[in-house]
Amino acid sequence: MYRGFLGAALAALAWLGVIGVARADGDEALQRSVEQLRTSIGHWHVVTEFLDEDGSVAKSVNGSYRFEWVVPDRVVSGRSDIPELKQSAGILFYVNEKDRLIEMVSVAADGRLWIMRGALGGEVRTTPEYKTRDGGSGQLRFTRFNVAEDSFESRMEYSEDGGKTWKPGNHQTFRRAGMQTAKP
Repeated sequence: MYRGFLGAALAALAWLGVIGVARADGDEALQRSVEQLRTSIGHWHVVTEFLDEDGSVAKSVNGSYRFEWVVPDRVVSGRSDIPELKQSAGILFYVNEKDRLIEMVSVAADGRLWIMRGALGGEVRTTPEYKTRDGGSGQLRFTRFNVAEDSFESRMEYSEDGGKTWKPGNHQTFRRAGMQTAKP
C-alpha cells in the first residue's frame, strides 16, 4: 500500500508540475519577471551617481554586481561591491509567483535587511516604510529603465511622506562586463 501511495503522490506532483509550467507559459507578467532574472545573470560594471535634491550629481563611484542562478527561473543570488565606499552587499532576487511579486532583498555590513517588492512583470519596486535615524519615516522606490541586452539603468528615489512625493536618491548605469548566461 505504501508503494502505491508513493507512486500516486509522485504522479500527482508530476501532473501538478506540468500544469504549473503550462500556466506559467501563458502568464505574460510572470514571463517578464523571469526574463528580468535571466538578463541579470553575469558580471556588471556599475556607475552609481548619488544625487542632490535638485537631481544634480553630488558624487559618482564605480562598482560591480555579480548574479548567478540558485533556482533556475526563480531565484538569483548576487553581490554588489563599491570599493571606494568600502561597501559590499549580498542580494537575492526572485519571483514570488503565489503573491504575484518580483522581489529583491539586500543586506550589507550593517546587517539591515532591505526588502524591495514590485508587481510581477513590472520594473518598479518599493521598500516598506522604515524608521529613519531622526525618528521619522522613509521609503525607497527603485525603477529599472533603458533596458537593453547588455545594459540598463536604475533610479532610486526616496519619500519621507508615505509615498506622496519622491526625491532623487541615486542613478545607476549597469554595463555587462562578462559572458552572459541568461538561460538556466
